[in-house]
Amino acid sequence: MNAVMQDGFGRQIDYLRMSVTDRCDFRCVYCMAKNMTFLPRQQVLTLEELQRLATLFVGLGVRKIRLTGGEPLIRPGIVELCRNIAALPGLRELVMTSNGSQLGRLARPLAEAGVKRMNISLDSLDGQKFRAITRIGDLDQVLGGIEAARDAGFERVKLNCVVMKGRNFDEVLALVQYAIDQRIDISFIEEMPLGDVGRSRGESFCSSDEVRALIASQHRLLDSTENSGGPARYVRLERHPDTRIGFISPNSHNFCGSCNRVRMTVEGKLLLCLGQEDALDLRGLLRRYPLDDQPLINAVQKALRGKPLRHDFSPEGEVQIVRFMNMSGG
Repeated sequence: MNAVMQDGFGRQIDYLRMSVTDRCDFRCVYCMAKNMTFLPRQQVLTLEELQRLATLFVGLGVRKIRLTGGEPLIRPGIVELCRNIAALPGLRELVMTSNGSQLGRLARPLAEAGVKRMNISLDSLDGQKFRAITRIGDLDQVLGGIEAARDAGFERVKLNCVVMKGRNFDEVLALVQYAIDQRIDISFIEEMPLGDVGRSRGESFCSSDEVRALIASQHRLLDSTENSGGPARYVRLERHPDTRIGFISPNSHNFCGSCNRVRMTVEGKLLLCLGQEDALDLRGLLRRYPLDDQPLINAVQKALRGKPLRHDFSPEGEVQIVRFMNMSGG
């Protein structure tokens, strides 16, 4: 197999974000509509198909795989899938993004299975606000999951917060303090215009520059060249060396020039760009060629040559992609 995947712009692709389910036990306002219709089971990749694709991509040069959803921890068999993927020769790290609801019981088994790092979504420390943003979620359950993850032995635990004016911008400093107290990292994310969630996103859009300025009003920030292999730009806190602050800015600080990743939806669509509709249907190829990977390899390499240079997200935040975030893979 070819050990390097490159797109038509010479960018090396070594990071695969793989969705294991479109389902979730939350209904976050920036990710889903209130009433969602999920995929029929026959359209979802089996655990064996997910394992086959992970093996194929690692053989092609992928060194980091992130398992996402929906909520990956509600997929039956997830711990065993993690164990199998983590054992693939050549994979540098298996990581995961979760809403934290199931980590109280699964954090330690996941760490023991080989998951190196865990990202956990946390958009509010106020129980009522948290319920309003997630529509369903229980804050205490998630906070318990974060503590379980911190104690489970992962190399790093990081919080992810989607910042929205009128929702949780006023909690940014409290969330930073919580990360400091827990001695973990936190990233603040600009909302992405994916899916019609029943409201105008432009009204609530909050730029990373605004978030950074607010944090800098209380903490001395030190720019860092650290890179976790994803799109976050990091700063350090002068007085709190155990916590890094990340900023993920798809609207205001486009990071496409250094893009090193592709996404796999749970129905087997290889998304070449989060902000474009271009996709390769690998599920059909998987099922047409159950014993031969070469047609899949050829299709992936051909598709990569057409990977877009960049997305075109706008700070106005109006819907630009019909696909919901839970369908895109976290």
